[in-house]
This record gives sequence, structure tokens and C-alpha cells, in this order.
Amino acid sequence: MDITKQSITSIRDAIAGKKASAVEITQAYLDRIHQLDGAVHAFNETYADRAVDRARAVDAGEVAGPLAGVPIAVKDNLCTTWGHTTCSSKMLANFAAPYNATVIERLEAAGAVILGKTNLDEFAMGSSTEHSATGATRNPWDTERVPGGSSGGSAAAVAADFCVASFGSDTGGSIRQPAALCGVVGMKPTYGLISRFGLVAFASSLDQIGPFTHTVGDAAELLNVIAGHDPRDSTSATLDFSGPIPDYTADLETPVDGLTLGIAKQYMGEGNDPAMAQALDKAIAQFKDMGATIVDVDLPHTEYGIPTYYIVATAEASSNLARYDGVHYGHRAAEAEDLVDLYAASRAEGFGDEVKRRIMLGTFVLCSGYADAYYNRALKVRRLIKQDFDTAFEACDAIICPTTTGPAFKFGDKTDDPLAMYMQDVYTVNANLAGIAGISLPGGFAEGEGADAPRLPLGIQLLGPTFGEAKLLRIARMLEKANDYHAARPILG
Repeated sequence: MDITKQSITSIRDAIAGKKASAVEITQAYLDRIHQLDGAVHAFNETYADRAVDRARAVDAGEVAGPLAGVPIAVKDNLCTTWGHTTCSSKMLANFAAPYNATVIERLEAAGAVILGKTNLDEFAMGSSTEHSATGATRNPWDTERVPGGSSGGSAAAVAADFCVASFGSDTGGSIRQPAALCGVVGMKPTYGLISRFGLVAFASSLDQIGPFTHTVGDAAELLNVIAGHDPRDSTSATLDFSGPIPDYTADLETPVDGLTLGIAKQYMGEGNDPAMAQALDKAIAQFKDMGATIVDVDLPHTEYGIPTYYIVATAEASSNLARYDGVHYGHRAAEAEDLVDLYAASRAEGFGDEVKRRIMLGTFVLCSGYADAYYNRALKVRRLIKQDFDTAFEACDAIICPTTTGPAFKFGDKTDDPLAMYMQDVYTVNANLAGIAGISLPGGFAEGEGADAPRLPLGIQLLGPTFGEAKLLRIARMLEKANDYHAARPILG
């Protein structure tokens, strides 16, 4: 058994059947990280001693649960009482959180072994993980290319088999987009399904925590652990399922009877890479072969998603990041003439260029005389986007579309053109604005030119209605069973 290429279920069974110990499994992943992460930089820091101690407790029967002994990584914007929570920023380079995020608490209560914190675009603001104070993360499929962002470290860690699963945050596509570019499963749950308590805020009405895995089944396993109301999060949903949160694995292998999938013309643009268009056509054909009905749906306000997102998200970022002033916590400039100078110097030194750009944009759209023209109008358009999806889901169970316009791009290709970088999320931001569920799963490869050119993953995205995760996962599993893309692995070392 290759320990570092297993699912949650197989690791759980191996430990229960004494075929491998939790310590052996944990050490195998730590060794792989030590040997190969130098070429990828998926991790900002690892917790080897703590992870091994935790695994030892699993073997001794002191720690149990559905994830007992399963090695997991978490994005470095989730608070833990051990290590640092840096958000890949100089501003929080030495920040030690005084509490654990709810997601961390639930993972540990389920027995998970947390190996370390993964790299991200600073404060989760980016689409390539190039905007990190700790250095860029590289795509395991081709280390000359980006892994996507902002959760690029979490996606790369799973793709490279540095962990069984990982967690990221998705504000405008930051789980689904890197999942697509790294060839793994990435899920953005409905807003409010997962507690955001302990997640360092970027845009509070958009942020959502979710998993990266190799399989849809593993994503369902993790959702079972982390979903549910949290009174410490004022945006956490109180759901009426006529009972507890559903078991997302219970009917996972049961195909959806009478499945109807929607195709929106707004996602079938000429800007899609030919390989992406072919992958989508193949996925649609496979669903048809499984008996699905394909219908056209209209999402007329799709084109306004990017401008709406970059008004709402930057406005909220400007507000959330105002707390980093060099006084309360975070980086503090060594020299300042007065309080205003201290604020300015601390922020100038602590924040990177992309974060500064978004703070300035957000401050502008909120300032007196402009709020009605920009921010308030964006909120109205956001509501129209949500209504588009509500109407579409009256005619279909889910919407199928690309996750990205094409495969991963090379480092530096878009860093000088912020608008081109922002357009990398053109197929993902609207799901965050609407608060609906979305999942990206491996959908094939774009073959590079030349005998030695790397295969580059492509992602298929499925969007479902609010709190429709159970059915959405079943639909995703139907497509996964029709392919073997999820079994492919990049060659490292």
C-alpha cells in the first residue's frame, strides 16, 4: 500500500485493521513534505512533533472519530492556538492566535492530524498564490505554472500528496479555481453552512471555508464533520432539515433519478480554451449517457459579476483590514513621528501591493459621494444575480460549466495586468455573490505542445442551490465514476 496515495476511508480502515499505524501514516506524509515541498512551497509551516504526538494518541486509543489518524493541512488564515496564523503577510508574520477556529475544533474532535498551514495569496487576495510574503506556491503538474489562488497552497498540497485533504477559503473562487488548476476536487459550500469563526476575514459576506480532496467521497466525509450551526458566528445558518445536518455520504453512490442539468450560454464564451470547451462537451455527453436531461438556462446578469464582486469584496476588505493599524496587533513600524504616521508606515510596510490596491479600491467605493454610485448599486446587482440562479434552479437540479477558462498559466503572465488576473475568477465569483453551493472536480487535461510538455489539469464546475450539497455531491460523484481523472497524479522529484 502506498500510504501517501490513499483516501480518508482507506486510511481509516488501515488504522482500524492494524495494517498501518497512525504514526506510520503521519510520518510518511511528513517525510514526503520534507523531501518534495522545496519545489512546490505548499506549506508555510509544519507541525511535525505535534502531528506525531497526535497520531500516537490515535494509535493508543486516546483519540477517536471519523477522521482519526487522517493527515490534513489547513490554509494559513485559519486560527490555531499552536504555530502562527500569518495569512502569508508581513503584517501577521508573528501572530499567534489565542483561540482555534471552529473548523479546527471540529477536525480535531473528529481525530484529524493537522500537519501544517498552507500558503496563500496575502490575506486571500489573489488568483495565483503569487502575492504571498513567503514566496509563490508552484503547481505540482508544472512548477513553472501557478497553482491558482488564493488557496493555492492547499490545492497544491493535495495534488502533490502531501496530505490526504486540506482546507481553504473561497471568497470569489479561491477553492474551486485552484482545485481546477491542480486537478483535485474543491468545494465551496453554501454561505452559512460552515462556521467562519476563526477565519481571518477578507470579505465577510462572501468568505466560505471548504475542503480540497482527491475524490468527491472524501469531500462528503469532511463536510459531515465541519457542517453545522455555530453560535459564535453570527452568519452561521440555522437550518431546518427536519432533523440534524444530513449525512452527505449516505446516498452518495446513488445516482440522481431524473437528473436535469442546466447550461447557461453566458458560461460558454469564445474566451474558453479549446481544451476546456472539449472537456465540458465530454462531461455533458457523459451525463447524457447516464440519462440526464440537458436544458438551457439564462443567467442574464453574469457579465456584471466581476465588477460587482470587486466592489463588494474590496469594500468589505477595506473595512476588515482597518484593524491592522500598528497599535492593536500586527506589524508595527519601528519609527513614526505621530499616530497618523504610525498607521501609514505600519500598513505600508506590512501589506503587499495587491492588498494595498484592494484596500484603496474599497475605500474609494465607500467614501462619501461615491457609495450610492458604486457600493449600493453593486448590492442591488448582487440581488439580481441571486435571482437569476433562483430562477434557473426551478428548471434544473444543477448547472454545469467550466471552473476556469483554461489550464494554469505561467508565473508572471498576469501579474502586470490586474484586470486579466481578476478575470481568472469569471466563472466562480457569481456563486459567492449568490451564496450558493459549488464544486469543481477534475475534468481532463490540456496536452502541452512537444513530447516533454506537461499535461495540465482542467476543472468542471457544478453549481447547486443553497443548502443543496447532498444532491450536488451525488451529481458530482456520477461524473467522477464516469472518468478516472481523479486518480491521476503529477510526477514530482
